[in-house]
Amino acid sequence: MAKFFQEFREFAVKGNVVDMAVGIIIGGAFTLIVKSLVADVMNPLIGLLVGGVDFSNLFLVLRQGAVAGPYATLADAQAAGAVTLNVGLLSMQLSALRLSRLWCSCWCAPSTD
Repeated sequence: MAKFFQEFREFAVKGNVVDMAVGIIIGGAFTLIVKSLVADVMNPLIGLLVGGVDFSNLFLVLRQGAVAGPYATLADAQAAGAVTLNVGLLSMQLSALRLSRLWCSCWCAPSTD
């Protein structure tokens, strides 16, 4: 058993594994930053420009819940058991994906030196 752990340790400290682990940690932190940027900065500004739309509460009711609508917020619809299509949340996730893709294409592209 000791030999197994020794071989695993030798494998784990190789350069590629450590680099991959660092990349995963940085990627996780970057994901949180991008989500916050989209939800807290970009979507409120876009919502303000198009007439005060709150993207986090932009949804379509596909089936009424136990308490019939209209529902003021997505949380109200979900609490009533309504089936909803969350268009605003999808929009926010797509914006985050676009922003991440832009960042990766600008900063992670291989150099041509």
